[in-house]
Amino acid sequence: MKTEKIGDASFETWSVDEVATAFDANEVVLIDVRTPQEYMFEHIEGALLMPMAFFNGDKLPGQSDKRIVFHCGSGVRSERVARAAIAAGVTQIAHLDGGFAAWKSAKKPYIGTNMATGAPQATTPE
Repeated sequence: MKTEKIGDASFETWSVDEVATAFDANEVVLIDVRTPQEYMFEHIEGALLMPMAFFNGDKLPGQSDKRIVFHCGSGVRSERVARAAIAAGVTQIAHLDGGFAAWKSAKKPYIGTNMATGAPQATTPE
């Protein structure tokens, strides 16, 4: 994990394996900041959706029980949202380095769309 100090805040960039381990252990809340359309097509199972276009850092919950980790498609939008959260007064926030593309490249499981039926389906890459 890479950590950058921004004033009193800590901005962390987590690897896919770090996020996957913490998420599986229920230590983090994973928030997807992509569009609803991107999320519906494919997403990490259990990740919450908070599109960047509607992001309001003042409305984020505290992190006393679980840390917040943002992710997007490539890591660009999630970094912007994490920095906006810091600007809103959050003192510790993280994002997934490389985003959902890195998650898929690391062959982590996700929910995709069955192109034959349009229904969601669990995908475990080999």
